[in-house]
Amino acid sequence: MDTIDGAVRVVDLPLIQATPEALAPFGQILGSAAGVKPVPVDFYKGRVTMRYPVDFTCDHPVAVTLATVDPRPPEVRYMERHFQHTQTFIPLGGKPFVAVMAPPSDGDLPDLSQVRAFLFDGSAGFTLHLGTWHEFPFAVEDGTDLIVLLSTQTGYDLHQRDAATEEAAGPDLDKKDIHRRTGTLFRFQAP
Repeated sequence: MDTIDGAVRVVDLPLIQATPEALAPFGQILGSAAGVKPVPVDFYKGRVTMRYPVDFTCDHPVAVTLATVDPRPPEVRYMERHFQHTQTFIPLGGKPFVAVMAPPSDGDLPDLSQVRAFLFDGSAGFTLHLGTWHEFPFAVEDGTDLIVLLSTQTGYDLHQRDAATEEAAGPDLDKKDIHRRTGTLFRFQAP
């Protein structure tokens, strides 16, 4: 529901359970619940099952990072998208988290009517489609560890951050202050 807090348009996002169907416009579920059929690997007499649950692409070397995330206010001011890789988040330890996303768009900003908040139970991660708008995941519990697969170019692009707006842009990254540009602040109720 939309409310007005001063000159700010606040959009309260309901939490949507992250399922392959719900996430389809934004990316792919990375986990056994993705419903992806196994491929045969006969070296281990059926003791190893392999699947290809997501399509990961990257135009640059891939950085495998570990982010430890603690709860922060459930508000989305910034959203970003990537043009050269399909960023991936993989939870460790089974802790739940929330990811806020909007589908890829042709314009300079996400379609604000399409912003969604997804609740992940910690048993699966996700891979974003190229160009999917998103904010870094929100922890529900202290010490939530996420493996993040991303392009090394993203780090270079983040270092090009504008000192006044804190927006950043480069060949891979387009990070915008949605609140400043549109007067809209997205929030969700922490589980």
